[in-house]
Amino acid sequence: MDAMIILQMILAGIGGAVLYTLIGIAPGTDETAVLAPVTIALALSGVSPYVILAFFISAIVAKKLTDSIPVAVAGIPGGVMAAPMVEHAMVLKKHGLPDVSIKKMASGSVIGTLVSIPASFLIANAILPYADVISKHAGLIFFLGAVFLALMTNNKILSLLIIVPFAILIQGLRHLYWGLEIVPPETTVFVSFFLGITIGPIVVTLFDLLNKDARKKIPFLGKKEISVKKSDKVKGIPNPFNILTKKESATSALGSLIGSVTFFLSPVGMTVFLGEFLTRHIKDPVKRASRAISTMDGLTNASYISGTLIPLIAIGLPLSPMAIGPAAGLFNAPPVFTPEHNIHHILSMSEIMLATIIGAVIALLITFYITIKFASEICAFVFKYIPHEALIGLFAGLVVMLAFMDAGWINIFGTFLIAFVSGILFRNGVNYGVMFMILYAAPWMLGWF
Repeated sequence: MDAMIILQMILAGIGGAVLYTLIGIAPGTDETAVLAPVTIALALSGVSPYVILAFFISAIVAKKLTDSIPVAVAGIPGGVMAAPMVEHAMVLKKHGLPDVSIKKMASGSVIGTLVSIPASFLIANAILPYADVISKHAGLIFFLGAVFLALMTNNKILSLLIIVPFAILIQGLRHLYWGLEIVPPETTVFVSFFLGITIGPIVVTLFDLLNKDARKKIPFLGKKEISVKKSDKVKGIPNPFNILTKKESATSALGSLIGSVTFFLSPVGMTVFLGEFLTRHIKDPVKRASRAISTMDGLTNASYISGTLIPLIAIGLPLSPMAIGPAAGLFNAPPVFTPEHNIHHILSMSEIMLATIIGAVIALLITFYITIKFASEICAFVFKYIPHEALIGLFAGLVVMLAFMDAGWINIFGTFLIAFVSGILFRNGVNYGVMFMILYAAPWMLGWF
């Protein structure tokens, strides 16, 4: 690896940290919707795998560091993974401590990063001898994963019943494209279908707005006033271990380690379960909330990093909710990355480690410092000047472009069909994980017929 590649990784880490510091603060930005399209676009544009990985790790660390800021100041999660922390953050806000809430969550996130990276490499090493066996049965594993995640959803019956029909929809569109000779038979349309699932809820909401009767039922709230309390200035370089108490640091580290080990489970489910389990014995509401948010933020960061790194290092297949969602572009972005040829096959373990460390360190140095020093000011700026709709529109436009690149004009309509069906299913209790697993398992499943 030459000095130019290292310089590019450093620049990519800086770019990822700055960009996703702002995106993380924007309310309601789903991790998959804002990370997956950019990662896939970088892969398809021919960017070096070293640079893509450094960018992605920096982006996810920065996103997880900052998506707790709108939770603390306004009770609005900056991402799906920040939602479980709203209740505890509101306890601290009620006691006039939103600045403490921000610092606790950001510090927990730093501990999650520091714990999960070495833990991920150790766990991946332990799994490595079984990688070939796992790879040979990938289709079956994805199918079982879909069944397992379906049993964990709110609407278990619908999630189970939809597995085969949704697989038929996906494979049916692929066979249509092959039959019309839009794409060669050896080409499998994947990227646009994956992104169609991610924008499903947005597409369904847009169609609702086109329906006059449905539009009349939507409450119009007008302008929403959000008050942002200015936090006390922190002098010098902030230290997360000084911000957290010893017990908070310990539970954050423990939660992060457990989150790394359970990388294959739902990050949201583990965050809620462990956050409550490790803090329910604390009677004082402020102490309990402080311990809960620092633990939860550490666990979410750890589960995201480990859920990316462990499958990437050991197997090369996206066998975790994180890998099959936001990090999917690292595993499968045809024709550049495929399940048989992706970052797992291109980079050695030491190269993956170097790119990971560069991305994580840069994000921690930039984003943690900015979060602790200027959290309230940045949050006020984003709430005032960066519309949520603009970000969603940007990523939806990127999906349309990638759909056209995948299989031409007809695939834009095919992708919207996938998005519409996915959005309806998501609205009725079928989560992203089930649909992503079906997307991967579809060829294997319908091969039985």
